[in-house]
Amino acid sequence: MITRIKGLFSVKSALQASAAGIIAAGVIVSGVPQGLIAAHADPVAVQAPQVPSFADVVGAVSPAVVSVRVQTNIDETADNGNGFSFNFGGEGFDQLPDDHPLKRFFKEFGGPGFDGDGNGRRNPHKMPHGKGHLRPTAQGSGFFISADGYVVTNNHVVSDGEAYTVVMNDGTELDAKLVGKDSRTDLAVLKVDDKAKRTFTYVKFADDSKVRVGDWVVAVGNPFGLGGTVTAGIISARGRDIGSGPYDDYLQVDAAVNKGNSGGPTFNLSGEVVGINTAIFSPSGGNVGIAFAIPSTVAQGVVNDLIKNGSVSRGWLGVQIQPVTRDIADSLGLSEASGALVVAPQEGSPGQKAGMKKGDVVTAVNGEPIKDARDLAKRIAGFRPGSKAEVTIWRDGKSEVLSLTLGALPADQTQAQADEQQGDEQTQPSTDKALAGLGLSVAPAEDGTGVTVTDVDPVSDAADKGMKQGETITSVNNQEVKTPEDIEKVIDKARNQGRPKALFQVESQEGTRFIALDISNKG
Repeated sequence: MITRIKGLFSVKSALQASAAGIIAAGVIVSGVPQGLIAAHADPVAVQAPQVPSFADVVGAVSPAVVSVRVQTNIDETADNGNGFSFNFGGEGFDQLPDDHPLKRFFKEFGGPGFDGDGNGRRNPHKMPHGKGHLRPTAQGSGFFISADGYVVTNNHVVSDGEAYTVVMNDGTELDAKLVGKDSRTDLAVLKVDDKAKRTFTYVKFADDSKVRVGDWVVAVGNPFGLGGTVTAGIISARGRDIGSGPYDDYLQVDAAVNKGNSGGPTFNLSGEVVGINTAIFSPSGGNVGIAFAIPSTVAQGVVNDLIKNGSVSRGWLGVQIQPVTRDIADSLGLSEASGALVVAPQEGSPGQKAGMKKGDVVTAVNGEPIKDARDLAKRIAGFRPGSKAEVTIWRDGKSEVLSLTLGALPADQTQAQADEQQGDEQTQPSTDKALAGLGLSVAPAEDGTGVTVTDVDPVSDAADKGMKQGETITSVNNQEVKTPEDIEKVIDKARNQGRPKALFQVESQEGTRFIALDISNKG
């Protein structure tokens, strides 16, 4: 106890009072209060709440996770040390005349073959002569899926490589060969060239149907080239579409995934691969808690095809598509904003041969409803080339069923393009005519292929939907138009039928798209 006397502390009085109180209680041990001894006899210990530990999972799976180093054959390039590179395409620096301004510049500042000290002395290490050589160009992660050395990683890690090295968690480096890659799902498979014929620790894919939002996951990989890094988090969402391709169906995880984690696995607590890390959302370039992984079910099918055939076989319908918005549904008389709108069938494609036309809406495949354009792309890709399919379409206010045989998806094409395309502004001089209530001025196209938009009212529905000056309207409600009068006739017919929207097919330098415009205002 500390007593206060007239606002001041009296230490002597406090000690005397404390001692008197202890003696009165009869609790003196070797001249030291026993209570003070008990308070400092043992270190602090707190009973911790039970939380999951990932140590057992990490210990089991880490030997199966590897770093992937990629080298590319790059033409010899001269670098002046300041970040500027000069590629002469095989023609040497000595070919420049002595009075050439570039030669004087290199002598002064250190170009190819010179020290850069202003004296113009030669430096043989900077000569650009000779053929290119392999240089490190990428670094990512991967994991073994078989005892004999098959490694899964991302396509974007290995896509431009010519030599590959797999680095195991114990530091062992092994050369590897590319077995196959698939740009559409961003997956690739390597096979290590192991002369020792060792047996590798490997992992298996999880059953994706059992992966739930909120489940714990562990990501293992090679962020920033550090190697062997483990982070933990949960599944934040499923079915994410990040606009990377027609088959987007990513798991979103909040584990710390960074550059270099690409191609690395995300595990559940049973040590099974639930996803393959492929992308992050990051304004800063580092982890912000939003990462995307390819689901195990998608990866497993692609990986099996790559190992077996070196490529992936997918069904091909051969039509360009876009989503069906509420406005488009209204313009076509559809009760729901679902399905995939056909922008254009490709010449000679299975879709065109079966009779599909621009403006059709694919509503079902083999009787199963189609949710949207992405759903159609994934559904068709799931068929083998040569498969028979019945495609239900909506045309002219009623459903029809087309029977067709799917083709094989060509090498460098996407099965369907669901993104809406935006055109650049152009100007084509012509005689304008305003379309009542639409905020558009149009004129016949000079080549006779449609009607050119010459002006767009910035406060109109057309402007809000992205229509621009210089674009060409080729059809309205799936009827070809060549004059402004053609457009007016189609719109009048739609209004008489009680439709609030009309569907405009618009072409630009970027391609073709459909736009549903409000026609309820007669002007």
